[in-house]
Amino acid sequence: MAMATTPLPVAGLDDLSNESRMIATPWSRMVRGIGLGQYPVDYDPDAAARIRHTFGLLEAKVPASNSYTLFSRLLADLILRAADPAEEFPRSEQQRALRPVLDAVRAERNPYYRLMTGCILLDSFAKLGLDRTLLLNDTEDVPGEVLAMADLIEADRIEDENSGRHGDYEKLSAYSAVFLAFGQLGLQERLVAGPRNYVVEALDLLERIPAPFFRGRGGSMLLSVVTLLGYDALIFDGERDYMKEVLDFLARADELNMPASFPSPMTAEFSQVYPLLTMLNAIAMSGRAQYLTHGRDWLAEAKRLIAAIAPVERTHMGLYYIVALHNLGRLREQLPDLDAFVEGVVGQWKEVDPGENFFLNGIAYPYMIETAMLTGRTDLITDETLDRVVNSYPDLDRTDLDRVNRPYPLSYLLNMLGEIGEAERLYTPGDRYAGSSPMAWVIDHLSEDGRDEGNRLYMLDHALISYALRLRGAGRGETELFKKFRFRLTAAR
Repeated sequence: MAMATTPLPVAGLDDLSNESRMIATPWSRMVRGIGLGQYPVDYDPDAAARIRHTFGLLEAKVPASNSYTLFSRLLADLILRAADPAEEFPRSEQQRALRPVLDAVRAERNPYYRLMTGCILLDSFAKLGLDRTLLLNDTEDVPGEVLAMADLIEADRIEDENSGRHGDYEKLSAYSAVFLAFGQLGLQERLVAGPRNYVVEALDLLERIPAPFFRGRGGSMLLSVVTLLGYDALIFDGERDYMKEVLDFLARADELNMPASFPSPMTAEFSQVYPLLTMLNAIAMSGRAQYLTHGRDWLAEAKRLIAAIAPVERTHMGLYYIVALHNLGRLREQLPDLDAFVEGVVGQWKEVDPGENFFLNGIAYPYMIETAMLTGRTDLITDETLDRVVNSYPDLDRTDLDRVNRPYPLSYLLNMLGEIGEAERLYTPGDRYAGSSPMAWVIDHLSEDGRDEGNRLYMLDHALISYALRLRGAGRGETELFKKFRFRLTAAR
């Protein structure tokens, strides 16, 4: 049975909100925690029960000293109470529920993750339409507190296969999240009106990220957020042109010879096409088409790289490519047969074993499903497709690396299945899980106290918060900041 019979939040690219056009892919949402709660729907008590049940499972497995998961559980409950039309949730109760959430924010020891909890809280208030004076009043300045946390984030603190290549990438990403949260609360003037111009400070961080991959990927989101806030003159019209500088740096990737490393073997072209596609979307946000040919023909370069990467890598990058071209108004020109391209990307599910590894294969399925949904081709997704990925998690016991990273693909899948109305599959007991549900089985098989999984658990937290935020009501869409934005290159064509 194909998924075409399932009610979906969008029927194709023309249905996308501005928030989804800017933050379309799971990576920013699940890894960085921005753009949560897209595709809002009316409150569903069954979905709310699933979210609370999952946090109950996590609470039994992960100690309360894990401040991030504690914060996420408390915030999700606040969100669900605010969203439930059957529950009275007056201001006094909101204030009472907020106190332990703030305590959990302040208890998080890692400054980057402490800042992220604060940003997610601010973002949630904006999307729920809650009174911001609960956060900003005579005794509390939570937005200011969150902004100040960025000063505590040090360079090169990410310990992974790319250690030493990040520089101030984490701080740059933090500023993108803070600026976006401030803008949605209508507080963006605080970023530029005081003794410090935080926007310029953040833009200056770009040159302190040594690897082209991270400068392009992180920089593209910062440039997009600054444009969204209406401060794009600071990018283009001062003494420096930060967009040109990033593109010039990407053009030197071969010379610099600092490719990104990944948990799975990837082609050299993957490391180049990923930041380029995100920068193409930043150009679309800017509305300045001249940057498409600054130094070289970047659309031709993107086409070359997309053709050169492996088919399974294209399942990751296809969505980035399609959305960037759509936002640039160049989709028909660059992909005249969109259906054939989508069929090639999504059809890879028949070849890719999602249990072979957590990264390249494991998150390929959520990307394929999202690509099908956003292009209106869910006819390409069948019950067999979904069953194959839902039943894949026991196979990730093959290596220690795959086992401890299992929450990574699970978070992506929960997010995606929630969007297409199929999240119940993760909560249905089955033979593959010895009578347990996939969600319960994965959580039960976490390491003691979730220590080995570490920050991979935070992706599952983000997926659950996003699921909760989606229940705020179909009529409560994106915030005013996004509503008033215009993709000028699309409108001009």
